Amino acid sequence: MTDPERAWPDVTNHPSFPDLDKAVQARWRERGVFAESLRRRDGAPIWSFYEGPPTANGRPGVHHVEARVFKDVFPRYRTMKGFQVPRKAGWDCHGLPVELEVEKELGLNSKPEIEAFGIEAFNQRCRESVGRYVRDFEDLTERIGFWVDMSDAYWTMDSEYVESVWWALKRLWDDDLIFRDHRVTPYCPRCGTGLSDAEVALGGYRDVADPSVYVRFPIVDGPLAERGASLLVWTTTPWTLPSNAAVAVGPGISYVLARAAQRSDELLIVAADRVTAVLGDDVEVVDQLTAGDLVGLHYEAPFTLVEIDGDYRYVVAADVVTTTEGSGLVHMAPAFGEDDLAIGRREGLPVVNPVDPQGRFDRGPWEGQFVKAADPLIIEALDEAGALVRAGTYEHAYPFCWRCKSPLIYYAKLSWYIRTTARRAELLAQNAKIDWHPEHIRDGRFGNWLENNVDWALSRDRYWGTPLPFWLCPDGHVTVVASRAELGQLAGLDLDDLDPHRPYVDEIVVPCSDCGRDARRVEEVADAWLDSGAMPFAQFGYPHRGRDAFAARFPADFIAEAIDQTRGWFYTLLAESTLVFGETPYRSVLCLGHIVDEDGRKMSKSLGNVLDPWTLLDRSGADALRWLMIAEGNPWLNRRVSVGLTDDILRRFLLTLWNTHYFFTTYARIDGWHPRIGDAPPVADRHPMDRWVLAELADVCDAVDTALERYDVTTATRRLEDFVDDLSNWYVRRSRRRFWKSSAEEPRDKSSAYATLHDVLVTLSQLLAPFTPFVADQLWEDLVRSQDADAAPSVHLTDYPAPPRTWRDDALRAAMDTARRVVEVGRQARNQSGIRIRQPLARALVTVPGHERPALRTLLDEVAEELNVKTVELADATTDLADRHLKPNFRALGPAFQQDAPNVAEALRTLGPHQAGALADQLAQGQATIDVDGRARAITADMVEVVETPRTGWQLTREGATSVALDTELTDELRTEGLARELIRAVNDRRKDLGLDLDQHIFLQVDIEPGDVAASLRGRGWLDVVGHEVLADEVRPGRVAGAHEIELSGGVRAAITVTPHNRA
Repeated sequence: MTDPERAWPDVTNHPSFPDLDKAVQARWRERGVFAESLRRRDGAPIWSFYEGPPTANGRPGVHHVEARVFKDVFPRYRTMKGFQVPRKAGWDCHGLPVELEVEKELGLNSKPEIEAFGIEAFNQRCRESVGRYVRDFEDLTERIGFWVDMSDAYWTMDSEYVESVWWALKRLWDDDLIFRDHRVTPYCPRCGTGLSDAEVALGGYRDVADPSVYVRFPIVDGPLAERGASLLVWTTTPWTLPSNAAVAVGPGISYVLARAAQRSDELLIVAADRVTAVLGDDVEVVDQLTAGDLVGLHYEAPFTLVEIDGDYRYVVAADVVTTTEGSGLVHMAPAFGEDDLAIGRREGLPVVNPVDPQGRFDRGPWEGQFVKAADPLIIEALDEAGALVRAGTYEHAYPFCWRCKSPLIYYAKLSWYIRTTARRAELLAQNAKIDWHPEHIRDGRFGNWLENNVDWALSRDRYWGTPLPFWLCPDGHVTVVASRAELGQLAGLDLDDLDPHRPYVDEIVVPCSDCGRDARRVEEVADAWLDSGAMPFAQFGYPHRGRDAFAARFPADFIAEAIDQTRGWFYTLLAESTLVFGETPYRSVLCLGHIVDEDGRKMSKSLGNVLDPWTLLDRSGADALRWLMIAEGNPWLNRRVSVGLTDDILRRFLLTLWNTHYFFTTYARIDGWHPRIGDAPPVADRHPMDRWVLAELADVCDAVDTALERYDVTTATRRLEDFVDDLSNWYVRRSRRRFWKSSAEEPRDKSSAYATLHDVLVTLSQLLAPFTPFVADQLWEDLVRSQDADAAPSVHLTDYPAPPRTWRDDALRAAMDTARRVVEVGRQARNQSGIRIRQPLARALVTVPGHERPALRTLLDEVAEELNVKTVELADATTDLADRHLKPNFRALGPAFQQDAPNVAEALRTLGPHQAGALADQLAQGQATIDVDGRARAITADMVEVVETPRTGWQLTREGATSVALDTELTDELRTEGLARELIRAVNDRRKDLGLDLDQHIFLQVDIEPGDVAASLRGRGWLDVVGHEVLADEVRPGRVAGAHEIELSGGVRAAITVTPHNRA
C-alpha cells in the first residue's frame, strides 16, 4: 500500500543517462530482476525466441547493438503479455573469421605456416580468442540492457554442440543427401578453402577491371586449316589459358570467316553478330559458317604447360555460348569453370590444373606467381608468340572472400556437398509458411534464393571448425558417426572425454564397416554456417540430451537479424531444419537494415567513420541508442547512426519525457501529494484535459499493443513519441496552473491533475519498458516504488498495461483534435499579425465544419487560454472580416479557354470584393459562371486562387474548413496586461539563472521606465499579479546597484532584483 510518509525522490532536471543506466543495472543485479522475470512466468505458455549467435572474432560494433536491441524488445514485450520467454544466449565460435583473427595475432599468412605452427596450438589459440571476445560481447550485452541468459549460453565449439551437428550430418547421409564430388567451387586462395554460394553472396561482388583479350587459336585440321583460318577466342581470365581443353561454340549461332583490313593476311572465325564489334567496320566477310562446320575441329592452343594423353583441344557445342559480348567462341578450362567442367565431363575432356591451392602456378614460366598477378605476363607472352589479336580491359562485378576480402577464383576440387537441390520444393513450401517482415522478402529476395538453390558446399579445408564425421577407407567406403560414443564403440576406445576437434579426432582410426580396412577421418571441417544453422537443436545437445527443451521451443516464434542473413543464417536454419525435421525452424522473422553513418555511407575504417558503440553509450546512455535503432524508420531500412543523432533523441524524446517526470515529482514533493486511493475524483468528473490525456493514453496502449503483435515497431514508437510530446507540450503546459494553485483554491481539481499525471507516467513507464528499459525502470522506481515498498521491484516484473474502460472517450479525443487544429491555425494568425503570444487580445472568431461545433464548444476555454484571447466565439463564417479577390491560374485557364484565357483572367481580376466573394462561395460548392464580353463562362475551383485581405483591426487565417480571425485592436488594459506577462517571464528566467528552487519565495525590486507605464501596472493591480506568479512576498519599486536590466515591448525598460526570502 501507499505510505503517505514516504517522500518523493529529489529528481534532477539535468540527468546523466549513462549514470542512470549504471544505477538501474546495479538495482537489477541486486534484486535479480531478470531471473525473477523468468521465474514469474514458469508454467505460462512458451513464446520461443532464438538468439542468432554473433561470431566472436573481434570487439562488437554498433551494428551488433542494432540486432541485439530488436531481439530484446519483443521478448520483453511478450513476457509482459504473460508468456514464458526463455532467452538462451549463443556464441558462434568456429570458422574463418576466428582463424583469420588468430592468424593476424600470430603473424601467419598461409596454411603451410599454420601447419608449421601446429594445428593443436593454433586451435587452442582460436579457443582462447573466442573466449576473450565473448567477454567483450557480454559487457556490451549487459550495457545495452539486452536480457539474455549468458550463464546458460550455447557455444558452437562445445563438444555436446559438435555432437549434435554430427548427428544431423549422419541423418543427412542416411537420407542420401550428402555426397562427395569433384566440382568447381568459389575458392579463396588466401584462406585455402572453398566457399558456399551463400558465403559468396555475403562477401559480395566488387566492380573490377579485368583484362579482356582476344586470342588466335589456329585450326590444325580440315579445309579451314588449309585456308589458314584461326578461331578468335575471347577471355577475361588470361591465367586460365594454360589450362585450355576446348573451345565452345553456340549451336544456334551463325559464324563467319572474316578478314580485317588491318590484318589482311589472316582469316579469323567469329560470330556473325559480333564481327563488327570485335574486328571493326572495315572488315571483309569471306565465308558463312555454322556451328556444325566448326564442331570437332582441332586447334593449336597458345600454351602447353601440361602434357596430356588423349584427344582434346577441339571445338565443342555448348548452349552457354552467347553473342551478347565477346567473339561467340568461348575458351573452356574445366579446372576453373563450373560450366566448363560440366561440358568437359560430357565431352570427356581432361582437367588441366597447373595452379596450387594457394592460387599460384606450380610449373612453367610463371611458377610461384599468383594467378591474377600473372595475367600481364601471360598477355605479354601471347603477344610475343603472335597469338594476341586484341587486348583491353573489361569492367564487371567480381566475387571476393566474405572474410579476408581477397579475390576468389573458381577452382575444381574434391569437396563434400549437401544435396539441397533435392529438397528445393520442400524448402519453398516451408518458406511459404513464414511470416516475413517485410513481407516481400518471402517471395522476393529469399524466395528467389531458394528457387535458384544450388547444392551446399559443406566442407572447408581448414582447422578450427566442426570436424566432418566422415571416416574414409582406402577403398573409398565412408563411415559416418553421430556421436563420440558411437565413434568410441567403433574404435574400441572410451572417447567420452575426447575433444572432438582437430587434431585429436584425426587420430582416431576405425575399421571400415564395409570392408574392414582402416578408415581415417577426412581432413575437412564443416562450413561454420552449418553450426549456426543447427542451433535450434544443437543448443540443447539434441538428440543425445535436451529432448524436452528442444520439443518445447521448436520452432521459434521469432528471430531477427540483418537482411543479408537471407543468404546466411536465415537460409541455413531453414535448410537444416527442413532437411532434418521436415519443418521450418521459425514462424516469424524480422529483417534489419545495415548501419551507415549520418551521411548514409557504409561505416569503414578507410573512411574513418566507424563508431565505437561505447562512445555513444558513455555519452548519451543506452536508451538513446536503443531508441535510435528502433524508431528511426522501418527496421529493414538502413540505420543512420552518429553522435549528433543520439543527441537529437535525447533532446527530442528522452529529455521531454524526463522533464515531465521532473515536473510531477517536484510539485508532488512541494505539495505533499501522494497517490492515495479515493482522493482523486472519478475520471468522469475530472477536468476535460485529464479525461483527454487518459483517453489518448488508452488509445496509445491499444495501438502499441497491436503494432507489437505485428512486429511493427515503427508504428509503436511513433505513437509513443507523439504521445510524450503531447503530454509535455499540450497536457502539462495546458494544466500547469492547476498544479501551481494552492491546495485551498480547488483541492479536488488539483488532486485530479496529480492523480492523472501520475497514472499517465506510471502507465507510460510500462509501455516504454520493452524499448527504453533503463529510463522506464527509473520512472517506476521514482513514481511507484518510492511510494509503495510492496510494489513490483521493477517495471519489468509487471504486466502490459490494460487501461480501464473509464479512460476511453473517443468523442473527447476527436473534440480535442479539433481544438488543437483551431489553436494551430490561431497561432499562424498570431505570427502573421506580428503580435507576440504574451500580448492578450480581446477575442477570436472561429469557424469549423458544422459537425465539429458542438464538441468544440466545450473546449473553447482551452482554445482561449492557448491563444491568449479573452473570449473565443464560434461563428458561422468569417468572410465578412476580409475582402476576397480572385487570382487567375493560367495553367488551368489556358487549356480550358485557349486564346480567350486572357479575357477570362481579366474578368476575374476586375471583380469587386463582394462579387469575388460570392463567386468564391459558389466555387466552394462546385462550379460557377462569369460573364466575359457578354458570354457566360464556366469556372471551376482549380482555375482561381482565392486571396483574402483582412479588414482593418482583424487578422484572418484559414486552413481548409477551419478559420480563425483575431481582433488585433489593443486597448490600454490589454497592453498593460501584456507587459505584466513579459515581466513575469523575465523574473522567472532570472530565478532560473540564480538556481532557485521552484518553491523558493523571493523579494522582488523592480524599476520600470517610462513612469506612466509603471503607474499603469501598479494602478491596474498587475504588479500584484506579477508578485503572486513569481512567489514574491513583496514587490518593491526602485532600482538598486547591480539590478538585472531587461527590455520589454514598446521600448519599455525594467531593472529587476531578485532576492531569496527564507520564510519562517
